[in-house]
Amino acid sequence: MNKNITDKVVYVGVDDKTIDLFEGQYPVPNGMAYNSYVILDEKITVMDGVDERAIDEWLDNVEKALDGKTPEYIVVQHLEPDHSAGVSALLAKYPTAKMVANAQIFRMAGQFGIDVSEDRKVTVKEGDTLNIGSRELTFVMAPMVHWPEVMMTYDSSDKILFAADAF
Repeated sequence: MNKNITDKVVYVGVDDKTIDLFEGQYPVPNGMAYNSYVILDEKITVMDGVDERAIDEWLDNVEKALDGKTPEYIVVQHLEPDHSAGVSALLAKYPTAKMVANAQIFRMAGQFGIDVSEDRKVTVKEGDTLNIGSRELTFVMAPMVHWPEVMMTYDSSDKILFAADAF
């Protein structure tokens, strides 16, 4: 399900109505939303992935949003599987895409089945920016918001905070 958030930011996440317990313990009677977005700019950027149970639908959503184009980046803000299980599938489908993450995420990525070559890594730290065309993304580290590697991304053009698990 694609939904425009702005003229350049498209929701490509998946609403999973089949899950009844989040993390195997928290009841979610209305299911879960795995939030992921595509930022359409010169360097198209995918924000986060989805849980393994939703990878196929997510990749379809991403493909529709891309409309024949190829993403330059996928920003991984958090490694918990509901955010990152689809990352490897996206990197395999788009072999020129690079993964943007902080050093802690890259150190832990292998534990979550994400094996990305050095030439496809873009490592960011607190306050770093990434120019993707007409907009700039700013990275804010948020360790222990949920896990030690969490970061957030701010899109100053649309004034959107991609907040990982902060809210």
